[in-house]
Amino acid sequence: MAPSVGVLTFHRCINYGSYWQARCLVEGLRGLGHDAVLLDHDSAAAKRAEWRCALAPLLPEQSPASDRALYRAKVRSFQSAVAALPLSQPFDLASPGTMAACDLVVVGSDEVWNLRHPWYGGVPAFFGSGLPTRGLVSYAASFGNHDAAEGLGVPWRDWLARFACISVRDANSSALVRVATSRRPVIVLDPCLQFPPRLDHAGETGNYLAVYGHGFPCGVRSMVRAWAGRHGCAIRSVGYRNDWADEQHLAAGPHDFAAHMAGARAVVTNFFHGCVFALLQSKPFACSPSAYRFNKVRDLSALLGLGERLVDDRSSQAQVDALLGEPPGDGVMRRIGALRAASFDYLDRALH
Repeated sequence: MAPSVGVLTFHRCINYGSYWQARCLVEGLRGLGHDAVLLDHDSAAAKRAEWRCALAPLLPEQSPASDRALYRAKVRSFQSAVAALPLSQPFDLASPGTMAACDLVVVGSDEVWNLRHPWYGGVPAFFGSGLPTRGLVSYAASFGNHDAAEGLGVPWRDWLARFACISVRDANSSALVRVATSRRPVIVLDPCLQFPPRLDHAGETGNYLAVYGHGFPCGVRSMVRAWAGRHGCAIRSVGYRNDWADEQHLAAGPHDFAAHMAGARAVVTNFFHGCVFALLQSKPFACSPSAYRFNKVRDLSALLGLGERLVDDRSSQAQVDALLGEPPGDGVMRRIGALRAASFDYLDRALH
């Protein structure tokens, strides 16, 4: 029997956020009583691009040759973790009509609508084109760094008009949908915040600061090292090499990542899901977003009242010290609770 709900997202990206948002969404929908699976699309070109990025993630900076074996181990951990998820029969992403039909397709989360994504940008299937389904909705979809000022042209705006219900996870994506379709999409929580993962092996809290990301500004690195030095706290880099860190955990798989984040005393990141996992664990954190991720991080911060958590070279040492010393307050948790209720309301409408 065909699954009643298929989730179309970036579930095979070698990226912690992509894995966890896919897992949390499909498991969350199953927890709500739906027969949900991840639609297991395949693309040889995307797979090659994904591997090139995973084995040399710091380009144009070259990674040491010794790191490649560690990054290969990381890739294998992702492959094993994805294989354990509820998956549909594989199908060619370029021929979505070959996918096993399902009653409803949920597109998202992640930046599935980012026209500037280096290998998935503008792929018709992520806009619902050619999918064999009777219903089409989105959950927490994002246009990533495709800015609202750039707008949407044909055929993407026409494809979006076919969605019965549209929800996004950031204000930039909301603006793009409003202009393109004259509809006001619902802003919902990322699946990791909506359906918090159960971490069976979270590890023990240690005296280390977890760093998730790469390419941090020099001033931010110096201020973080100064804070860590005063507190006798090791700096642990997870998933990517940061030479200014004390420890490099490059082979960490998605479950290892969650454990490192859960055990940290504080978190420094420039990734969207670095912020999300810090929030999930009520960790003190600071974020210095890169240009590629700026829209997503800025809008998450505005949505939850976290603007002071964004830092750059112009920030003061006192500001960084304060952020790494105190977790987000009760007001942030109340906003997450209110958005979780609104997101459940959206899902109830969209899935029935």
